[in-house]
Amino acid sequence: MGQTPDVRVEAGMVTVTGTGWAEAAPDLMLVSVGVECRAGSVHEAYAAAGEALTAVGSVLHGRGVAPADLRTAGLTVRADLAWRDGEGQKLLGYVAGGSLMVRLRDLGSASATVSEAVRAAGDSARLNSLQLVLSDDSAIRVQARDAAWQDALGTAGQYAALASAALGQVLSVTDGRPAPIPVPLAGLQRASATEGPPVEPGVNRVEAAVTVTWELRH
Repeated sequence: MGQTPDVRVEAGMVTVTGTGWAEAAPDLMLVSVGVECRAGSVHEAYAAAGEALTAVGSVLHGRGVAPADLRTAGLTVRADLAWRDGEGQKLLGYVAGGSLMVRLRDLGSASATVSEAVRAAGDSARLNSLQLVLSDDSAIRVQARDAAWQDALGTAGQYAALASAALGQVLSVTDGRPAPIPVPLAGLQRASATEGPPVEPGVNRVEAAVTVTWELRH
């Protein structure tokens, strides 16, 4: 399917920008699980964050996540400061944090895996992001390009007929590559804290655009 294309007719040519899209169910979940620990010293905060991240990593490995699908995204330590009237800025302690980026390939058990990983870190856990994507969108991208081409071809043929002409040879083709549009999760339903929210995968959309110039034959 496509949107209303852009058309330009001039000097024996017709140029049309066609758009199209195709959809497929995602097969990969990208999750960022983080921790944030507060303590009175840098050492205590950093050690607590390390223990929490280790606990999360152990759960993920135990759930079958391959080492190649698990990556430490960052570690930070900062002073925890607060402003108090009459006293100015006061040091309350230190905050250490870090996160793990994980690829979950079994969507059927992904929600349970995320919930168990979050529980392992306790109150220091932070679920930073969760995305459902296609691990390989090459096949669905071909379908989107086909749809964009047919969109352009149909419109070009219509304008050629209106100009009492026919489409001749293709003079140029430009891949438009439209910017990807974020697709929200299809469903994120409320559930108990121990079970975690189940995730409905829905579908992901891949879009394509092509600008084609045809010769007009009268």
